Amino acid sequence: MKFFIDTANLDQIREANDLGILDGVTTNPSLMAKEGIVGHDAVMQHYKAICEIVDGDVSAEVISTDFEGMIAEGEQLAALHENIVVKVPIIKDGIKAISYFTNRGIRTNCTLVFSAGQAILAAKAGATYLSPFIGRLDDINFDGMELIKQIAEIYAVQGYETQILAASVRNPLHIVKSAQFGADVVTCPLSAILGLLKHPLTDSGLATFLEDHAKAAAK
Repeated sequence: MKFFIDTANLDQIREANDLGILDGVTTNPSLMAKEGIVGHDAVMQHYKAICEIVDGDVSAEVISTDFEGMIAEGEQLAALHENIVVKVPIIKDGIKAISYFTNRGIRTNCTLVFSAGQAILAAKAGATYLSPFIGRLDDINFDGMELIKQIAEIYAVQGYETQILAASVRNPLHIVKSAQFGADVVTCPLSAILGLLKHPLTDSGLATFLEDHAKAAAK
């Protein structure tokens, strides 16, 4: 399973990349705004800056909701860097745009996915990645992991090549369950990735080792 970081913060991207396990980045207009990145030119330059840090796929989202607008934005984004993947919402014109991009060799990430039916349409249109939002499903009392499992089963049976990118990941358990149920990629905040390191027995065991070493060295 590949690890992407879901942020527009360059320092967090660098920190995740320094771990040696980062495969890519996802971001969106909300994350850009959170970092104070506003305006078309500033956003374009920020995507370039991200691509200079990470040697992997970088999802860049269109903000248009009509076919013509998505195509114009997507082609401009794809031209920024070879690692750019155009992020498109799962709406009618979005599926049409994904088909257009697929036929022209432009990779896509179909986002805001909440059902298996949507996942089937995205795969049929040739999406490179599919982003089910598991955390948001949990928020409305639906098990997001069941959706990951269902999509993985359908894709395996049908032979779809679209990669399942578990998104809206909130915690380390989401990451573990995504791996267990067949996600190809997980995208999450840096805090969730670092949370995988934490275990009280690791902390206590290391403290014991260091204490024993100190005692032995003092003899």
